[in-house]
Amino acid sequence: MPETAATAARRVLQVGPLKPSLADTLRSTYDAFALPVDAEERETFLAEHGREVGAVVTSGRTGVDAALMERLPNLRAVVNFGVGYDTTDIPAAVARGVAVSNTPDVLTDCVADTAVGLTIDVLRRFSAADRYVRAGRWPVEGNFPLTRQISHKKVGVIGLGRIGSAIATRLTAFGCPISYHNRRPVVDSPYTYVDSPLELARRVDVLIIAAAGGDRTRNLVDRNVIDAIGPDGYLVNIARGSVVDEEALVDALTAGRLAGAGLDVFADEPRVPDALLAMDNVVLLPHVGSGTLETRAAMEELTLRNLESFLRTGELVTPVPEVKVPAAAR
Repeated sequence: MPETAATAARRVLQVGPLKPSLADTLRSTYDAFALPVDAEERETFLAEHGREVGAVVTSGRTGVDAALMERLPNLRAVVNFGVGYDTTDIPAAVARGVAVSNTPDVLTDCVADTAVGLTIDVLRRFSAADRYVRAGRWPVEGNFPLTRQISHKKVGVIGLGRIGSAIATRLTAFGCPISYHNRRPVVDSPYTYVDSPLELARRVDVLIIAAAGGDRTRNLVDRNVIDAIGPDGYLVNIARGSVVDEEALVDALTAGRLAGAGLDVFADEPRVPDALLAMDNVVLLPHVGSGTLETRAAMEELTLRNLESFLRTGELVTPVPEVKVPAAAR
């Protein structure tokens, strides 16, 4: 079969910053391009090399939007470093026959650990107590105020997938009754299904967000849901900032309509609302849910396996389920 422009497009393009060792491997092993950051340089690069690109390697923080796909007419795969892929335009990928992969499973444990850590921290206020000691306030002001215990609190999980299930398993060991909301009930789940985020929020002491990002879940946890958690309740988010109405969250915390929040993700990262920075009942992390040496190494290995498999066979090892690409389009 004669080689077409599409079959000849075998170059790899790095889009956005990646783990340094992964970026080094892309350059040294795959002779990968790196998409320029400067707008003028990017335009020149795409005009000259856009048709050569068959695969993009990116991360959940950057992704590939529809406009970039348009400039890469022979793109056939987006290989994503991370479990989240909401920054890639999935409808555009489906329409153009572009397969998309992510790195599931390998980061489940660390992200679930982070959720539990945030839950403990925000209820027991360990980070605030640490600041209290470091500021020299203990000998002057006396004992730190009493906090809330974590054991036996009623916990709700929005998104009982791999990570949500791992969170629930961990908190079950604390004696916490677990309820959850999904688009549909999980077959054989030992936990209580609730058919709306609002009703789930009404029933629990702690609401943990573990849902996928993207347009379908944007502001799923809205002002009504946040208010339903109540002034004695807590919100923990290790999913995506877009799932929570951040303005409503800040308002509830400022007004005392919510007891506290543990946040690893934000709506406009790396920018964090100024109001949150001054709150001692809020624990703020810089999106480090999967940020361990072990997990990032496993994510890198799976990313490279996806890329290598695609370049060799046209198939991805861990394609995302939303993208069904006919074989003829690969």
